[in-house]
Amino acid sequence: MTADASPVQLPTRTGKGRFGTFAGVFTPNVLTILGLILFLRTGWVVGQAGLIQALIIVLLANSITLLTGLSLSAIATSMQVRTGGNYYLISRSLGLEIGGAIGIPLYLSQAISVAFYIIGFTESLQAIPFFADYDPRLISTVLVLLFGFIAYIGADFALKIQFVVLAALTGALISFFAGGWDSISPPALGPNYQPGVNFWVAFAVFFPAVTGITVGASMSGDLRDPGKSIPQGTLASILVTAIIYVAVVIWLAVHGTPDELLHDTLIMQRIARWPALIFLGVWAATLSSALGSVMAAPRVLQALALDRVVPAWMGAQLGSPTEPRMAVILTTAIAVAVVWSGDLDFVAPVISMFFLNTYGMTNLAAGIEKLVGNPSYRPRFNIHWAASLLGALGCYGAMFLIHAPATLIAIVISYGIFFLLEQRSLTRTWGDLRSGFWFTLARYALLHLENVPWHVKNWRPNILVFTGQPHNRENLVRMAEWLTSGRGIVTFTQLLVGDVHKLSQANLREAAQKHIREYIQSRRMTAFAEADIVQDFLSGALAVAQAHGVGGLEPNTVLLGWSRTAEGRMAQMKLLRDLASLGKSVLFLHCRDGHDFGRRAVIDVWWRGRGGNADLMLLFAHLITQHRAWANARIRLLRVIDGEEGRTQTQLHMTQILEEVRVVAEPVVIVRTCPSQPIAEILAEQSRETDLTFLGLQLPEPPQDSAYSETLDSLVQQVGSIVLVRSANAEDVLDVG
Repeated sequence: MTADASPVQLPTRTGKGRFGTFAGVFTPNVLTILGLILFLRTGWVVGQAGLIQALIIVLLANSITLLTGLSLSAIATSMQVRTGGNYYLISRSLGLEIGGAIGIPLYLSQAISVAFYIIGFTESLQAIPFFADYDPRLISTVLVLLFGFIAYIGADFALKIQFVVLAALTGALISFFAGGWDSISPPALGPNYQPGVNFWVAFAVFFPAVTGITVGASMSGDLRDPGKSIPQGTLASILVTAIIYVAVVIWLAVHGTPDELLHDTLIMQRIARWPALIFLGVWAATLSSALGSVMAAPRVLQALALDRVVPAWMGAQLGSPTEPRMAVILTTAIAVAVVWSGDLDFVAPVISMFFLNTYGMTNLAAGIEKLVGNPSYRPRFNIHWAASLLGALGCYGAMFLIHAPATLIAIVISYGIFFLLEQRSLTRTWGDLRSGFWFTLARYALLHLENVPWHVKNWRPNILVFTGQPHNRENLVRMAEWLTSGRGIVTFTQLLVGDVHKLSQANLREAAQKHIREYIQSRRMTAFAEADIVQDFLSGALAVAQAHGVGGLEPNTVLLGWSRTAEGRMAQMKLLRDLASLGKSVLFLHCRDGHDFGRRAVIDVWWRGRGGNADLMLLFAHLITQHRAWANARIRLLRVIDGEEGRTQTQLHMTQILEEVRVVAEPVVIVRTCPSQPIAEILAEQSRETDLTFLGLQLPEPPQDSAYSETLDSLVQQVGSIVLVRSANAEDVLDVG
């Protein structure tokens, strides 16, 4: 075995299916939908609601499941469906984390349902004297083990048994509708609700009857043509069972008074032509539901194991070419544990909510896929997005109507699983619609941003940072993060100088972008990664500054490190002029060796009056203090004047400006000792120990490039960390309005 080989041999998802529409989807669905509620609770619903409202309940419940079936059909015909049924569809649409948050509770619900159905069968079995003396838990355990053995042998054998059960169920229905033709009476059309019961209570009692519509979809990995069988089998089972329920409601209404329907749980047996067949029908209903669940649950667990949502060994086939035998063993063990766990009244409604949550997410997935409009979403079975979202609304509405506390518990559990899976950073090899959703939202926003008149009040820093690989320019990275403080956009950019063909063949651009993204994620930063191949740094930086961004989100500021060489500084002066011509503000950062950013306690802004560089420097200083790293820093606004007589007026004027622009800063007026004292000397004296200094830049003409850059370099060496700023903003970015 190689070092990276999986310790458990799992099946692939490409095996050829064995079952068609009737055996693989239609029959399991019908046998699950026509369960105990059909025989034991439908009469109670008719007795409470009356014929008209009972029909409304049946039609409303089936409308919700029909919409869910339509959504399921749309998704199933838009992809190659493999093992996992609803879990597979949801995970490939909404993402692995959401799929896992739905799939794990769905599996547990199906596994526990095996025990519920068998416990129900055991209770009816004990009406026979021979079984009355035995512990019902022992009888249930034997049946669970029997069903587990059937599933372990294989789905082929289990589905053959289903045909026997289907025959018994069909016989019970024929017996029911064949009887009572000589005792038809006018039905009670209006409701007869007892205290504490209303329309929605009756709806809540009936609705679980129609929620078995995705058992067949769980067999997706064993279907010959899932894209064909799932839509046809699911929709056919919904329509057929809806007709049966409508007919049963009408036949019950014309054969029993409201009082009889309320209190006689076996009224169908009294109406039937051959009563014994109804008894067999009750058995068939419970056993068929248990059989459907014991086949479906292991396949959901196998799909979860294939995606590594749960440990891989849980999906092992243990020598079988087709059956998830380890999952069958685990499902049987869970069912046995539930049989012996005692009171299940608390767990039962939560399980129903898990099923409904699955159906709701199926509707959401189909609706969002249609709304997002990914080109890859091309279902052969098309429905309008509104129908899917209406189905989702119906599912979640039904959840709260049936049992609000259980709904909240189910939601909390699902969200808990989602966050756990998100923390694990599961690797997926497929795309989901989340990127499409954000693309659609971003496209909508960008198009509107492009058409909305820009106003300086909405100015935000969109900073393009030429970092190379960020781990080599930590100070630039931190400065960019501080300058935006969560209010702007940062892009870390590496320029790869060389031949496009050679560097592309070596995949250096993709590798550089990947490393930058990994750095951003490891630092939990909100930033973008960019890498571009250019012929030389200067022309490349200029091209990227122009081309990067889209719509109203082009970078408005470029941040670079101050060069350590005379040649590099000369090149930066040229780049400064070119970027300024393009309307880009330019920042150069220099950190004095050994100084870093000091204690992050004082920020100096050198002020020469409103407009130009001054406004942008003060705004950036304010933004930095909004970051937690500089939360306790104070800003000093420094201005140099020539004579003492102007100090008071200048101080007052600066204080007034700070109040107008709503920036907390300390105005500092500095008087030259003599008119000829250089500004550079004053700046070095005042800001030598300052943690961060902002100083404005001029735009030197080419003949003065060298002298100006060397003067700046001499200056920056005498102070702490400094940001040299050239603003391209003609308007007041401080926006006093």
